[in-house]
Amino acid sequence: MTEAHIATNQEICLAMLRDSDRDRYLACLLSPEAKRGALAALYAFNAELARIRDLVHEPLPGEVRLQYWHDLLEGSAHGSTAANPVAAALITAIETHRLPRKTLIDMIEARTFDLYDDPMETRLSLEGYAGETASALIQLASLVLSPEEAARSADAAGHAGVAQAVAGLLLLMPLHRRRGQIYIPLQILSATGLDRDAFLAGEDRPRISAAIEAFAGLGREHLAKARAAGPIAPAVFPAFLPATLAEPVLVKAQKRGALLFDRPLQPPQWRRQLRMGLAAARRKI
Repeated sequence: MTEAHIATNQEICLAMLRDSDRDRYLACLLSPEAKRGALAALYAFNAELARIRDLVHEPLPGEVRLQYWHDLLEGSAHGSTAANPVAAALITAIETHRLPRKTLIDMIEARTFDLYDDPMETRLSLEGYAGETASALIQLASLVLSPEEAARSADAAGHAGVAQAVAGLLLLMPLHRRRGQIYIPLQILSATGLDRDAFLAGEDRPRISAAIEAFAGLGREHLAKARAAGPIAPAVFPAFLPATLAEPVLVKAQKRGALLFDRPLQPPQWRRQLRMGLAAARRKI
């Protein structure tokens, strides 16, 4: 593939992020220019996986879409990779930065959970899901930015990813509830006197608020652990920028409880941009 084709594919990935994931789009812009293309490819790949449930009405077509990416990473894709700019850019990023394909395959397999309405059983299950999705994405981005420093920030990446995943699930909770999906572990629901059906019914507001508060508290716990893991090297800090948006969501969710179904938790775009810009300058999550 020529350098012109590579650049074009990376530009397409950036344009996709501008439309579908503005926060990670900004994170790319706040990263070193030479690394933006590979980061955009990773983030666009993540966006493709995350939106599959929105595109299908049954699990099977979703599994077919996931299998496409699985085959691509295992080298058994059907058809030309060049026809899919995200796929082509992802393969370029993998080869250029020697990214571990197994981590990306695990990310695909973790996303199978999104296609079904099965509940998350335990806190450990949730942490595993977050570790193979959000945490893995931070670590992969760190490898693109500085393979030498990435290993030193692995612990922080693990915890920051869980905090970010919990915040994201809180933002999507109204949508998930309408679909009959639930990501709050049954372990937490049981501790607050609820089960899956009672939470989805939405009638016991005090207990639902308690469950949401505990779920957000889990995210804050991991955020505190990420901060306690030690300073993050400047070279890899751009990989953590999207995670810097988690805290306001987690704090607001703890305060609102069940009211998050009535009023959106997401801060306005300008506030998110300001927070990421300040975090980039201070290098603190």
